[in-house]
Amino acid sequence: MEGVLERLLESYPDLAGNVPEIIKAYETIVDCYDRKGKLLLCGNGGSASDCDHIAGELLKGFMQKRKLPGELRDEFVKYGADETFADNLQGALAAVSLVSQTAFSTAFLNDVNPWFVYAQQVYALGKEKDVFIGISTSGNSENVINAAIVAKQKKMKVIVLTGENGGKLGEISDIAIKVPARETYRVQEYHVPVYHALCEMIERHYWKDKMTSSC
Repeated sequence: MEGVLERLLESYPDLAGNVPEIIKAYETIVDCYDRKGKLLLCGNGGSASDCDHIAGELLKGFMQKRKLPGELRDEFVKYGADETFADNLQGALAAVSLVSQTAFSTAFLNDVNPWFVYAQQVYALGKEKDVFIGISTSGNSENVINAAIVAKQKKMKVIVLTGENGGKLGEISDIAIKVPARETYRVQEYHVPVYHALCEMIERHYWKDKMTSSC
């Protein structure tokens, strides 16, 4: 975490009050990954794009190259790959953006109650060792709330990113990062640096190399 939160606050001093929850979110996600869990993320509109964005930063290198360990590289060779095979892969952390399941979502929205489109996926995919991340600028997005309720029933940790009111999501979550804004676009502008800081801290925890990539 060294330096990451300092840079965040240098650019966004209004986020100082969110630092304790950001640290809790970081610790919770690291614990999830240490237990071989995964993240399940959902939101609507711009927040849906944020879910894809977060997953993208975790599934491949973000600030670092994430070179694969030698023993894993040798495993690929054992199965017939050439010695450069592993150079085309990067260290990864499991994260599923529930907003991107197009075939499932369109079928579910057509056949069932659309407010449960994310809840159904959490019910299907979620495990106790996983973490649910819900993003809602108001904190009151019904489909995200329903997914959070299923996550709680499955004993998953629930992290939410909202505006300053928090809404119902803020009430039922384990960790609520309520950024200091109410207008949708302003809340979204704060969410991006918050989750970039989280992704960088998580990446630094697992990959010690500080060489930056072109990502």
